[in-house]
Amino acid sequence: MTDLPADHVRTLLAVVDAGTFDAAAAALHVTPSAVSQRIKSLEQRTGRVLLMRTKPVQLTESGQVIVRFARQLAQLERDARAELGMTTAGEPTRLSIAVNADSLATWFLPALSAVPGVCFELHREDEGHTTQLLREGVVMAAVTSTPDPVQGCSVRSLGSLRYLACASPSLAFTTFADTPVIVFDRYDQLQDRFAGGASAFRHHMPSSTAYLDAVVTGMGWGLIPVSHAVPHLAAGTLVNLAPSRHMDVPLFWQQWKLDSPALAAAATAILEAAATTLVQK
Repeated sequence: MTDLPADHVRTLLAVVDAGTFDAAAAALHVTPSAVSQRIKSLEQRTGRVLLMRTKPVQLTESGQVIVRFARQLAQLERDARAELGMTTAGEPTRLSIAVNADSLATWFLPALSAVPGVCFELHREDEGHTTQLLREGVVMAAVTSTPDPVQGCSVRSLGSLRYLACASPSLAFTTFADTPVIVFDRYDQLQDRFAGGASAFRHHMPSSTAYLDAVVTGMGWGLIPVSHAVPHLAAGTLVNLAPSRHMDVPLFWQQWKLDSPALAAAATAILEAAATTLVQK
């Protein structure tokens, strides 16, 4: 591959973040024609199509490689400027991380609070799909259920998030197959895996808080993280439908192989929090 001019690489990143050539041009204070010429030049240099010219634009697989490189380059530049004392007063370090909703609602945020001086941009996504955001270069790190590292990333085990099958005492429960079920979204297969196939009558609740509330109010049964289930079980507002069983979802931390002090500090805090809050085997 020939040299990749930094301004061309940054322009591709700007187009992806802005969504259109015109919006990227406004952000970069250049003309749309200049943006188009830089992207074409970059595609000629790589010999690959990098963008699908839709609205918003979409990256090809080759484009994802360049965007990952662009974000890594930007992060290294920010880290170098910080070490040299060249940052503008009050300018924070920024980290983008993908995390599943239940981790976000239980153990993840206290870990981030232990990392001062960093602004976090969190992307909520199902743990089975957070690696896609890594591949696309949208995030620098992710909590994922996938142990296989994304290219250019390292992976470490976090432990498992444990779930209990719960329902409101008011719910007339016969079998899992005959009882309404609460699922998070169309990606959520936990209940089906636990029950060997759950009811086709299902409510979608794409919020950890709404999900818990839906189970407590008797809309259906669902798998609740232990830390959320225990207080309700103790208060009698939930019952454990399978006291001898639980569902453990292994989680992993994947991050760019990048020598970034901010990313390293975040990883340390997250791994330490996971060691004390997730199930370790």
